[in-house]
Amino acid sequence: MRLDAALPALGLARSRTHAARLIADGLVTVDGRGVVKASFRVLPGSAVAVAGTDAYVSRGAHKLIGALDAFPGVRVEGRRALDVGASTGGFTQVLLERGARRVVALDVGHGQLDPLIRGDARVDVVEGFNVRDLTPETLAGALGGEAEAPELVVGDLSFISLGLVLPALARTASPDADLVLLVKPQFEVGRTGIREGIVHDPGLRDDAVMRVLWAAWDLGLGTAGLVSSPIVGGAGNHEYLAWLSGRAGSNPTQWRSTSNEITGA
Repeated sequence: MRLDAALPALGLARSRTHAARLIADGLVTVDGRGVVKASFRVLPGSAVAVAGTDAYVSRGAHKLIGALDAFPGVRVEGRRALDVGASTGGFTQVLLERGARRVVALDVGHGQLDPLIRGDARVDVVEGFNVRDLTPETLAGALGGEAEAPELVVGDLSFISLGLVLPALARTASPDADLVLLVKPQFEVGRTGIREGIVHDPGLRDDAVMRVLWAAWDLGLGTAGLVSSPIVGGAGNHEYLAWLSGRAGSNPTQWRSTSNEITGA
């Protein structure tokens, strides 16, 4: 039996899709040896184990948990939220747990959102939507009518620079919204700054973070918080979480030392 089929059969995963994520994240062992291929053949009697699993639909949930714990000024309870790059729904799940009134889970892909999240009545699912096309009007259209401006925006986006996304988020969110976004240097520095998929140079990581903060500042969003992600990216990249706000943020110059410290520059 394939490993991604064996995990649900053994009660170690909710579905084959969930099993594939656990395997890709390096959490699965067979007879004590780590296995990262979903197609690995499991023999009868093999000891299959999954380490570090929890109730969240993706490990990415812990990134937002770390940010919200570090940024106590970001209120979730009772607010309308937008999760861009929702993927399987880890960030959306955290927002629901913390009392968000409604969450729009938006992603350019299709069929990735975990059924547990998709089935929650507080979640509006928007699939096949490029976040760069986001405006109050296009969001309302995607939701089939009028849409209230999000009061909280969170995001874990891949394969795109936040500099290209921030204008769409700024024009769509409410004026007093908080934005908590994952800054991924591997998608900010360009190909020349990456070796084997990883940004090794602390100076480049620092530059990537500061460019995002300045791009936000140019749109009227100051920096109100900046921390390292509590877990590294899938390839081992260091990632960071920024709290951006038009009401509570300050000039990025005041965050230069923080950026230096967390990136190791």
